[in-house]
Amino acid sequence: MDIRPIRTEEDYKAALKEIDRLLGAEPGTPEDERLDVLSTLAWAYEEEHYPIPEPDPIEYIKYQMESRGLSRADLEPYMGSRARVSEFLTKKRPLSLGVIRKLHKELSIPAEILIKPYKLRGQSSASRGKSR
Repeated sequence: MDIRPIRTEEDYKAALKEIDRLLGAEPGTPEDERLDVLSTLAWAYEEEHYPIPEPDPIEYIKYQMESRGLSRADLEPYMGSRARVSEFLTKKRPLSLGVIRKLHKELSIPAEILIKPYKLRGQSSASRGKSR
């Protein structure tokens, strides 16, 4: 099994081509083992060279609402009144720690995403991150 680290874009493209060829390999075969190792190497290269940034907390909440078929009214038990939900979703008010905890516990939204700083509406770039 001649496998080397993926260090360049050329190495990466070659690994992807080989992975495509090996897809569907029988489990437990040398081809399957090669696929496993190459996939791990390609994943590590992608993590380093093509990182995916964490989403904006409010946009993530909106995505969760859409994907789960939730309305703004469905968020009231976690965020408060209809007006409060609106303030959070329009970025007029930062998420409070209590709201973050409720959204994390009740809707399984990752706390790491919810605590990320974001720009409030009307907030200058200089004060970004001070939304909490």
